[in-house]
Amino acid sequence: MSRRSIDHLARALARLPGLGPRSARRAVLYLLTHREAVLRPMMEALADVERSVRACSVCHNLDEQDPCSICVDQGRDASVLCVVEQVGDLWALERSGAFAGRYHVLGGTLSALGGVGPDDLTIEGLVARAAAPPVREVILALNATVDGQTTAHVLTDRLAATGVGVTRLAHGMPLGAEVGTMDDGTLAAAVKSRYTL
Repeated sequence: MSRRSIDHLARALARLPGLGPRSARRAVLYLLTHREAVLRPMMEALADVERSVRACSVCHNLDEQDPCSICVDQGRDASVLCVVEQVGDLWALERSGAFAGRYHVLGGTLSALGGVGPDDLTIEGLVARAAAPPVREVILALNATVDGQTTAHVLTDRLAATGVGVTRLAHGMPLGAEVGTMDDGTLAAAVKSRYTL
């Protein structure tokens, strides 16, 4: 019995985050046993996304138009840029409804071990955008990892010449957390980020 095409699809699906080889095989079996209801609509949706979605030339978000719908939205605050590592981070902030400015997607973080240097990210574009009116503040919404912290320091240095204010998201205890269950790093960040009531 030849299963070359099935194995090929399973290997392709296994590359997705959160799917290992066994989960991918289960997904393939589900797709094949539900061709009309799931497989064909998924194929059409994938073809549509491949054909119509592109990276924004301004902020590097993914959208069906360029510049993206966020960059052209006149209702957003163009004086504040929020820098994120990946498009997924931008989408998470949008879902929260907590930010109404513009974004800049770096495309990752600096990583000596991963071989990611400044030229591999969209840092030059960020500096150029920050230096242009009406930008007055850049918020660094980077992950609280070693690479995220390193990237934040480099960006702060690079943005100093633009004269814009550079801020970071607060780090520390999440809402609803208990002190006794927090890890040492989170507790240390919370103590350093304390504020007056």
